[in-house]
Amino acid sequence: MAGEVRQPIDIPALERYISQNVPDIKTPISVKQFGFGQSNPTYQLTGANGQHFVMRKKPPGQLLSKTAHKVEREYKIIHALEKTDVPVPKAYCLCEDSSVIGTPFYIMEFLDGRIFTDPAMPGVGPEERTALWKDAIRTLAKFHKVIPSKVGLETFGKPTGFYDRQIATFTTISKAQASAVDVESKEPVGDLPHFGEMVQFFSNKATSPKDRGTLVHGDYKIDNMVFHKTEPRVIGILDWEMATVGHPLSDYCNLTSPYFLDGTDHNTNNFAPNAVKGLPSRDDCMRWYAEFSGYDPAADVVWGDAFFSFRSSVIMQGIKARYALRQASSARAAEYAQKMEPMALAAWERVKKVQAVLENKSKL
Repeated sequence: MAGEVRQPIDIPALERYISQNVPDIKTPISVKQFGFGQSNPTYQLTGANGQHFVMRKKPPGQLLSKTAHKVEREYKIIHALEKTDVPVPKAYCLCEDSSVIGTPFYIMEFLDGRIFTDPAMPGVGPEERTALWKDAIRTLAKFHKVIPSKVGLETFGKPTGFYDRQIATFTTISKAQASAVDVESKEPVGDLPHFGEMVQFFSNKATSPKDRGTLVHGDYKIDNMVFHKTEPRVIGILDWEMATVGHPLSDYCNLTSPYFLDGTDHNTNNFAPNAVKGLPSRDDCMRWYAEFSGYDPAADVVWGDAFFSFRSSVIMQGIKARYALRQASSARAAEYAQKMEPMALAAWERVKKVQAVLENKSKL
């Protein structure tokens, strides 16, 4: 999955740093760049002995958001979770000195396994597909049961007000993204449709989920997991830049979003009942998660799905903004950028449906 380097780095400088700080990596190294990694450029490093490693770095240039691209947070939580039974790659080093290769970066273990870019998991049998999804949910529940203070993450985030902070953060980020101007067309990215109305809806405390205060990944989904080559189990969770302390509903809706939201790499038709053999129903997923974690999201999931749709539209706006500034790290950034407005409109439709449900409940 690694190929041409689209965003060059100073390899001699990186080699000097590695020689002085990471004895596990034998220099000289060869470098390739992965096609994934929408936010932070991700590289495969191959040591002189043929051993592979992965480097994640912040994008070059002036960044739109001070809260995004937090490779330092990624390193911190991965390193902390090494003490638990949550599967993560080993973290080797964090370099916060931008003078080395231009931006902060960290290096971690390369996990030799399977990554499914399509959550319907084509190419595996029905029984294995069920088992793979079940272990993804089991792994999420295992992660949510980690107590932050037990792994040195007591200051990683606040146990209350998660969705309030999310709304404030996404409002700030969206404003900055909307003002980004395309370097060629000179056109601004622009506001998301119905953004203010959605913010107003999600800010209503009376209809928001109650705080729970668990660790959350922030982007927990099938293609951010590495599965064992031959066994139906997760051997590592990737892409931790949005991790914090928050509400487990966020990760659950993220993982199961293919059941209700079209994406660039999947079609919700595959997640209709019995469309793909062995693909569990969303009710199965909810039952498994409740069993493994002790938290049943059934009462909160409609609100959570709407919020996930809203959040996704802001993320797509961010991809469009980075593409406008030619800072996007993914090879498919232009394709993702086209989904900004349709995703925002879909989020607004979902919010209106939740509002209708709440109004009907209040009349009963």
